[in-house]
Amino acid sequence: MPEVGDGGEARRGEATSTAPAKLRVPASLERYFWDYPTERLRAGFGGEAVIQRLLEAGGWDATCWLRTEVGEAVIRDHLVRRRGRGVAPKRLRFWALILGLPAQAVDEWIDAQRSNPWQQRVLR
Repeated sequence: MPEVGDGGEARRGEATSTAPAKLRVPASLERYFWDYPTERLRAGFGGEAVIQRLLEAGGWDATCWLRTEVGEAVIRDHLVRRRGRGVAPKRLRFWALILGLPAQAVDEWIDAQRSNPWQQRVLR
């Protein structure tokens, strides 16, 4: 499991869980990818992009699919590696509870987002 507090890099010698190179988005979740051609989603789309979009905007259906399709370890590693970037604080706290992320690390990620001038216009 990655070390969470120092940027999310895994400790030497530990395996990390990575997202699949491509994920096929089911028809029931295509509405979250309104800006992509349907054919591209059905053929397989970048796993990291799918995970990020569903973490950002997905509902309960997306949450269930994501946990089943890629597993909690991959979702956790994705959030740790990105330090929660791109995920709203409320959603980040939800995922922290589900995945058992340390509250202190999540607090730091949220504080970093809030101190970013670009994010300040979005996260009010």
